[in-house]
Amino acid sequence: MKKSVLKNENYYKIIMASGMALCILWVLFIDTKPFSDFDYYYKLSVDIAKGLPWGDTYTSVGYCMLLGGIFKLFGASLFKAKLLNLFLTFVSYIFFHVLLKRINLKERDRKIIFTIFVFMPNNIFYNSLVATEPLFTTILIFITFIYFSNIKYKYMYIGVLVGLNTLIKPFFIVYFFAIFLLELLIEKKIAAAIKNSLIILVICIITISPWIYRNTKLIGQFTYVSNNGGIVLYINNNSQNKIGRWMPVENVENSIVKTNQYKKANMTEKNKMLSKAAKTWIKAHPVQFIELGFKRLFNVYFWGDDVLYSTYGSMVSASAKDILFTIANDIRSIIFAPAIIYILIYSSAILRDIWKGKTQLLNKYTLYNVILFYMFTSVYFVTEGQGRYAFPEIFIMIYCFYCFIRLLKHKYKKYFNP
Repeated sequence: MKKSVLKNENYYKIIMASGMALCILWVLFIDTKPFSDFDYYYKLSVDIAKGLPWGDTYTSVGYCMLLGGIFKLFGASLFKAKLLNLFLTFVSYIFFHVLLKRINLKERDRKIIFTIFVFMPNNIFYNSLVATEPLFTTILIFITFIYFSNIKYKYMYIGVLVGLNTLIKPFFIVYFFAIFLLELLIEKKIAAAIKNSLIILVICIITISPWIYRNTKLIGQFTYVSNNGGIVLYINNNSQNKIGRWMPVENVENSIVKTNQYKKANMTEKNKMLSKAAKTWIKAHPVQFIELGFKRLFNVYFWGDDVLYSTYGSMVSASAKDILFTIANDIRSIIFAPAIIYILIYSSAILRDIWKGKTQLLNKYTLYNVILFYMFTSVYFVTEGQGRYAFPEIFIMIYCFYCFIRLLKHKYKKYFNP
């Protein structure tokens, strides 16, 4: 029975249709209201549609640019923002499907990985949030598909897409370095690795340069994509932060924001002041910083409170929210814990092959996923830990989870069925 289902040539269409049905039902029956960052994104998108200023450089506005454009064409409403999410979810299904076709996997493995991806709770309930993650993740999966395809000028296309994702999450500009490491290890041609990664970096910079110019002109001094990096570092790296999550900036001991110098500064100067103070604290408290770093990673990978964001303001009862959180968080842990274990195991294999000079024998797609995992993890270790930050890594975690299961199966056969 299982084999006949997996061999059905319409399998992917059935899974995608089922997944979209669940997403649509979630959006229709769970009337989520935006709050905090989500409310900011919605209001800024409405302002953009009205022709008002596109933010004050505090945070990145790539997502709001797209949503604001849609509001401009079709009118602003929360439901239309959710329709955009449904569209992005469907597109991500397609991109992930064609990506898996590019990877050296058995068809049965592809179908299982794809099914888990579609029915992952996060990929369903995020459709009701006015959040940056669905757009960012869809672009990331598309980038991955292009990279593993034989497309002419693919590094230039990737550079444009990396630029677009950098306008959503400013740290993503470092993606070029991930490609450099990957190609250096697999191809062992340092000149080609430098060339290809530099193409991505240069095209990315060209893509984001109009926004950097806009911010620089607005502030009067060089300003990057956004100015909230400093405050994120500051509120997450201080002696008052005990859990590695957001806290009011005013609650930091001798908070900079209470000084006259800070109050008189522009956005870019404030960002620099906060960054400097955070780095000073980190240097003076290395042990506390490391402890907070691991707490942040626990919050990202094993505390899926993002499911509660998707029920905010709805008629879902408190008891139902608790049940939903428990189920979603348990599924998350069942997937993420083995995936991280596998990544650590594979990391030791990478180090072994580096030592032996045999990195060209590594699986390129697996290595790609491992490098991306460390890229995201390094950022969250230093900055902030929230469950929603793991959303872009779901497709990575599912693949590594399945690799872990296959590894266990192989070890079982080796030792118990020689």
